[in-house]
Amino acid sequence: MQFGIFTVGDVTTDPTTGRTPTEHERIKATVEIAKKADEVGLDVFATGEHHNPPFIASAPTTTLAYIGAQTKRIILSTATTLITTTDPVLIAENYAKLQHLTDGRVDLMMGRGNTGPVYPWFGKDIREGIALAVENYALLHRLWREDVVDWKGRFRTPLQGFTSTPRPLDGVPPFVWHGSIRSPEIAEQAAYYGDGFFHNNIFWPMSHTQQMVNLYRRRFEHYGHGPADTAIVGLGGQVFMRKNSQDAVREFRPYFDVAPVYGHGPSLEEFTEQTPLTVGSPQQVIDRYATMRDHVGHYQRQLFLMDHAGLPLNTVLEQIEILGTEVVPVLRTEMAAGRPAHVPDAPTHESLVAAAGGKRDATVTAVDDVTGRVAEETADETTAAESLR
Repeated sequence: MQFGIFTVGDVTTDPTTGRTPTEHERIKATVEIAKKADEVGLDVFATGEHHNPPFIASAPTTTLAYIGAQTKRIILSTATTLITTTDPVLIAENYAKLQHLTDGRVDLMMGRGNTGPVYPWFGKDIREGIALAVENYALLHRLWREDVVDWKGRFRTPLQGFTSTPRPLDGVPPFVWHGSIRSPEIAEQAAYYGDGFFHNNIFWPMSHTQQMVNLYRRRFEHYGHGPADTAIVGLGGQVFMRKNSQDAVREFRPYFDVAPVYGHGPSLEEFTEQTPLTVGSPQQVIDRYATMRDHVGHYQRQLFLMDHAGLPLNTVLEQIEILGTEVVPVLRTEMAAGRPAHVPDAPTHESLVAAAGGKRDATVTAVDDVTGRVAEETADETTAAESLR
């Protein structure tokens, strides 16, 4: 199982000092955070993609390439890559190039993006979000698997005899996760292709996460990729730790209260009770996250949000040190216990190359038909989840 961290790249005032980091400081801090994650033995570093203040997470491939040159083993990923507002040709070229530069240490997470104003900035309409996600990913999937592509769709100019360059390293595209907070359609898309499904899991109750993952697993099996418990699942999470749990709560509370994602709402106590946010001792974090598989089954990737809400860099680096040296080693052992032999590990470039000879290619050739399937075939599965849309 893989453990790592992800960042949304927010620029937030530290409520305990009143100081706001500059964009330059926050960008450089992102690099230091990734290097620390590599140093303490974590498996994955992922950066979000935002194009609006107060975030500095635009141009993710630039950031990841720079980090890749300064790290040795950590997988570099995204959380997420905007498949709706980013041209699939650009995604195909940029991430294949990154794959070469990092010797295969790259995968990526596709997502729709839910910030309304961003869509028109890139000439798109948020009301077409699902259709954009379906069509653009269908094209990206082909660009990485076919040397010459002819394409005609609704949302971009046609392609005739087009070859995306560079070609994927060793002829194997980066592994793709489809990330979602509350979209059954994205879970369906992940299942259709047999790709991974990643649930954000930082501000929803576990009952919701369980619904989404179970939907994905059922549809994964429906499309013939294998038993439901062999589907590739990842979860997010968030923790803040000190040796004494009361110290952790006292230190983290002012940051929670102003957090741009979840601040100004429920109290810290309410939020930690209802969501996977865990503020306390390392043992409390271990106890909480060792139970995640009880809700979603054995899964392959666990990422933690560590640098949100204005936490100073030194504090974030301390948290990563605790995570990597005290928490993750125990969780690795806990998660391995009782894991059935047929449940796959998280995909890596090496494992994908080894498996490339015989795996079925699920390329979509009729995007309109797939869009219809997403709507029609999730209808009976998502009745209970309609309120989550």
